[in-house]
Amino acid sequence: MADGQTSYVEAPTGGTGFGQSLDRRVLERAQRGEMAAFATIYQRFSGACYTLALRVLGEPSAAEDIVQEVFLKMFATVRGFRGDAPFGAWLKRLTANATIDVLRSRQRFRDEDVDALFDALPAASTDAEDGVDAWSLLQRLPARARAVVVLHEVEGYTHKELADLFGQSESYSKSILARALKRLGDEAGIDAGEHEHE
Repeated sequence: MADGQTSYVEAPTGGTGFGQSLDRRVLERAQRGEMAAFATIYQRFSGACYTLALRVLGEPSAAEDIVQEVFLKMFATVRGFRGDAPFGAWLKRLTANATIDVLRSRQRFRDEDVDALFDALPAASTDAEDGVDAWSLLQRLPARARAVVVLHEVEGYTHKELADLFGQSESYSKSILARALKRLGDEAGIDAGEHEHE
């Protein structure tokens, strides 16, 4: 890339999380293997990586492991990053893939039936003492449903992208999202309504 063979598309200046920009020179230095450049990238994006992994997996130690895994993979593969998309989007994809791999390794995808996934949950709580903050509500969802909600609603993945990640159909992703949002609405005591968009 330093030789000008490929173009580099970057997010607008500023941003937060995975939307932060990365200076082209830092990327080129990382692609040459400079550790200071990797440290800069880690400092800028490790928080976003951790937050996404924590939202999906619900466990701080698992999220920390994901951060280490993603940055080791980034270290090994950044030379092949062509710059067709912003660097943060590429890193977000690595993070999402790593979290889905963890869920698969825990065999939480064994039962692919959406109804069975939600039927195994206890009934929605009606006790106001349980609270309705977003974090605790997300933790009440099955891991697979939590992943779909976080990736679609927070990170902006389309159902087609989710279908690719999960190795399922788009309708599978849509069904899980609809059931999860209904469940969250029931837990929060609000009407989730029709909520289907790309």
